[in-house]
Amino acid sequence: MKIIHFVTTIDRNSGGITTYLHLLSQQLKEKFEVIVVTGITSNPVDLEGIRIFFYNPSLLLLGTLGKYFRNLIIQEQPEIIHINGIWEPQTWLFQREAQRLGIKVVLSPHGMLEPYILNRHPLKKKIALALYQNKAIKSAEYLHVTAQAELNNVRMLNCNQPIAVIPNGIDTSEVIEKTNWNAGIKNILFLSRIHPKKGIELLIDAVAQLTSENFKITIAGEGDPAYVETLKKRVIQKNVSHLFNFSGGVFGNKKWELFQQSDLFILPTYSENFGIVIAEALATGIPVITTTGTPWQELEIYNCGWWIDLNVPNLVQTINQAINTNSQDLKAMGLRGKKLVAEKYTIEAVGNDMYNFYKSISNNTEFPEFVKL
Repeated sequence: MKIIHFVTTIDRNSGGITTYLHLLSQQLKEKFEVIVVTGITSNPVDLEGIRIFFYNPSLLLLGTLGKYFRNLIIQEQPEIIHINGIWEPQTWLFQREAQRLGIKVVLSPHGMLEPYILNRHPLKKKIALALYQNKAIKSAEYLHVTAQAELNNVRMLNCNQPIAVIPNGIDTSEVIEKTNWNAGIKNILFLSRIHPKKGIELLIDAVAQLTSENFKITIAGEGDPAYVETLKKRVIQKNVSHLFNFSGGVFGNKKWELFQQSDLFILPTYSENFGIVIAEALATGIPVITTTGTPWQELEIYNCGWWIDLNVPNLVQTINQAINTNSQDLKAMGLRGKKLVAEKYTIEAVGNDMYNFYKSISNNTEFPEFVKL
């Protein structure tokens, strides 16, 4: 079996889809051939053992790109094409050429149909939906989502095709587990792409209202330099700059060391279709504070974190509760989080589910139970 994964970028700084595809492709290549088609970037991740075809993403070349995609598909003869992401016209072009050639298509919106995303730049999205995106979503033979909440949102858009619910996964072999818990100052980690949807402004405002200062917050990640600068000015204006450290992007072992050195992880996001950094934090063994804009209600079910509606008063209350939780209780919460990840969110389990999904499509056999009809 041969699968082509299409994604507009695998740039190292592009966020969750790149991380997801990097891990998934390494897992799936042991079972069948995986090819990636993606836009040219100056800083692509290394997909070891995966053939990659790069295209020029300039919109000026859209008129000729369809022919290039068609020839590539004819040359490679895949059984399935998996489209990762929506909105960019190149994704529709690749899907269109695949379906014209009779190739079955799986489409993963990767959270791009969530209400928060739809309400950002709504005019552009309405134009895209009218021109091509609605047709692309409805005509894909199969959809893939990462959580029940995303499934519900997609079904509300009258998408009636089979939908596989398969979460993102993490490579637990890389994890550096937390072993030391200090009774003093709590180290709180935010690690993600620095973007307005991550709720960092609200986090800063909440910290400014806390009376206790027995904590430090590290903001790790990369983003638009001008936006990062506004956040740094905000902590100064709120008189909390001594409680924040902006460390920039961290990767590889440095990322896991940062998790290990932390007592709590926080992601005060407006919207995530999954939030792979949450799984990474839990795998390390630290409790998580995040929002109902993520699908992580299991934080409450497994008692390994806090799952709250996003607003400043809730952040104030929850951070205050977390930093005043004793180290042994935090350690116990962390152990429950590790157990949750080991049971459901390893890349091995996710890769196996995706393989079985592909196999049922290729062989035209009964779908696994995680495929909702």
